[in-house]
Amino acid sequence: MSRARVTGLTVVAAALTLFPASSAFSSLHAASAPDGPGALSHFDLARKDCLGTAENTTSKVWFTLANGVLSDVYYPTVDNTNVETLQYVISDGSTFTDLQTRDMTYTVAPIGDTGGMGCEVTATAKSGKYSIVTDYITDPGANSLLMQMRLKIKPPPPGSHTYQLYVRFDPTVNGNGGGGSGNGGADSATVDTSTGHPVLVSYDTSTATNAANRDYAQPVYVALDGSFTQAESGFAGAPSDGLSQLDASHALTPTYTEALGGNVSQTAQVALRPDGKATIALGFGAS
Repeated sequence: MSRARVTGLTVVAAALTLFPASSAFSSLHAASAPDGPGALSHFDLARKDCLGTAENTTSKVWFTLANGVLSDVYYPTVDNTNVETLQYVISDGSTFTDLQTRDMTYTVAPIGDTGGMGCEVTATAKSGKYSIVTDYITDPGANSLLMQMRLKIKPPPPGSHTYQLYVRFDPTVNGNGGGGSGNGGADSATVDTSTGHPVLVSYDTSTATNAANRDYAQPVYVALDGSFTQAESGFAGAPSDGLSQLDASHALTPTYTEALGGNVSQTAQVALRPDGKATIALGFGAS
């Protein structure tokens, strides 16, 4: 993945006040994940908790929430999804790993002053140990979605491990996801470090579809940017999948820069500010 392709995306990092990620983010294997194409991809839930977009025609991004997490996000047209799920994973690095859709309950509420087009999700651990509040809004000046989140932790017992927050991105770029024996509509993913910190990029350069009377007309690149330290690319459901690693050992290891031609997934650890807050941007572009 060339730097030109990544910087061509409207990730709006310059517009965010991000907690700077450590320059000593974990070293990545400069190689592709070897265990593709991953599990068969599928579309996310049709029942949605929320639908949002910008209050203008400049942004060509429409997002949805389902089961309390980011679900289908449409770009550059309202019928072209690029996301299966984007959700949180929390671990103490030793005794547990929680996945948002599996181990948390949630409530959803509209955000004021957005015309009903912004949504706030409060995800609460079934254990009661923590909650995560996230505001989802579309940037009216760019093809991007902003997620402003705060982790609230109940006072842990003395001697307990520090909680670590991750995001897991499961894309279906350009309406395709790949995986399984047919591996139809395969995506690819890379971790770009040209900006000095990891940016997760998933992409599909195909402009054709099997759907009748439909052509996607452009390649799509999706970039997830934030205060990331560790970051990796892998294949959904395979050992290279960050969720598989966190479930097995409560850590991301090993990590790979790329996953080429399959049902890809990407996982990154989020560096929170001292107040427990962070901002993440999901940007879309044609190059």
